[in-house]
Formats: sequence, C-alpha cells, structure tokens
Amino acid sequence: MSNGLSTTALPATGYATVLPRELINGSDAEVVDANVDVVNVMYAELLDIEEIAPDALRSYYVDFYLTQSLGGGFAQYVFTVPDREDIDVYVRAGLEQMGASAHLDLFNRTVAAFDALSEDEADAYLDRDADLDDGADGITDAVRLLEKLDGEFETLLETEDIIALNAAWLRSLPDLLVLNDEELDRHIAERVSRIPNLAERQAEAAEDDLLDTPEFEVIIRELCDVAGHTLLKITMGDPNYDHDGQTTLAWHFTTDQGEFLMLDDEHEAVMIHPDTQEILAAVEFEVEDD
Repeated sequence: MSNGLSTTALPATGYATVLPRELINGSDAEVVDANVDVVNVMYAELLDIEEIAPDALRSYYVDFYLTQSLGGGFAQYVFTVPDREDIDVYVRAGLEQMGASAHLDLFNRTVAAFDALSEDEADAYLDRDADLDDGADGITDAVRLLEKLDGEFETLLETEDIIALNAAWLRSLPDLLVLNDEELDRHIAERVSRIPNLAERQAEAAEDDLLDTPEFEVIIRELCDVAGHTLLKITMGDPNYDHDGQTTLAWHFTTDQGEFLMLDDEHEAVMIHPDTQEILAAVEFEVEDD
C-alpha cells in the first residue's frame, strides 16, 4: 500500500516539488497554477522559503514575474516583489533551468537597466502615468530604455512561451512527487510537523493578522467574546443608522445567535439587538496620552 511518498531520492535540501495527480496531465497553465497553489498553501501553513523545494520556488517566482510583467511591466514586478534581491535569484535560476534563455537575457538586461537608474529616474519609471515625451523630471533615455524593454518582453512571449517551458520543466523534475489530494494534505502536514518553532510562528502570524484586521472587526470580535457569541460574518456598515434620534454608523453582523449591531463612540462600543435595542456587551476604549 502506498504511503503517498515517492521512493525517488529527495534533493539535497530534503524537499521535493509536489503536484496534484489530477492536474499533472492538464494544460500547461494548469500545471504551473497547481504548483503556485501548492506553494501558497505551504506559505499559509507557515513553512519558510528555506523549507520549500527550490525548484518549486523557481517555478513559482518565474510565474510571479510573468504575471506582474504582463500586468504592468517590470515596474509592477518591482512594486510587488517582497524582496527583490532574493527573488531575482529564483527567477534567474528558474528561467535558466526551464530553457527560457531569451527571457533570461532580457531579465538580466532589464534588472541592470533598472538598477542603474537614479532615484528620480526610478520614480519616473515606476509612475506608470508618466508621459515619457513631456520632458518631465526623471524622464531620461535610461527610463525610455526600460519602457522599450517592457515592450520587448511581450514580443518575446510570442516565440518563447514561459508557461509552456515552465510546465514542461516541472513535469520533468526527477524528484517530482505526484500525489492525490489526501496524500498532498498529509505530505504538507508532515512537513509542518517538523517546524521546530511552530508555536512561535503561529503566534507571530496571529499578531500580524490582528494588525491587518480593520478596527471595526477587532471591536466586533471582542464584543462577541464578551457576549459569549461566535461571529459568523460582518454584513455591512450603515452610516445612516438612526439610534435614539441620532444618525450614526452601525455595523451589522451575524453570530451563532442571530443578527446584531455594533455602535461606537470615542469612549466605548456596544453590541445591541436591532429590534429590542438591548445592550448585550460593551467594551471601553483606552484613552492614550498624546
């Protein structure tokens, strides 16, 4: 009986590229997207970049580069890439290994051209609304060169298809694991179980999520905790809600016990029943010194 793991020797890192069995014979785009989805799940499960197969990351970031460049040129890639110095390495290696030699040459020329820009020139290039012919500050021959390279990128795709090359390379990897959904879930769970500081990473992720959560949602969740309810969804914010003859902002939300409202002022927030106006929970705001 199969345990879901290939008997093929793993790469030196100990991590193999993994693809779902149901998509391995799909279209080129489906194969590339499948790898993207698997890597996204691994990131969501708090695996670090060092704990994911390098080839999977090379394919992943080549596709990221392609997507961003098609959306807004190299400027969009620069805007959105989390750490360009590190990610450039994966893009270069991926393009080289999948045989996209012309794209690799173009990528290297584009990176060199962008890195040679002055600060004003970089700002002008990254401003996609800039008029390259109006003589504005920062619009130089160096900036126009980058715009020319962006055009070359799209033309090159007609003769060197990155998606097709990426998919063919993924399918050919000697250490590739092809798993069904259950095996894939088990494989990722086993990798996560080996994270030495998993609890610490989970705490940091929860803190980051909290920082990214809108204030009204944080307040509603706290009110639900006080009231002993489980929040199901936040429906809408109503800026014209009439409360005691005053027009105020009310947030409508649903818990496991029905529909409720959240109202707040400078000092406290309350959870009320929309029909009876009964206050079910209240939280006071701490006043911070200037």
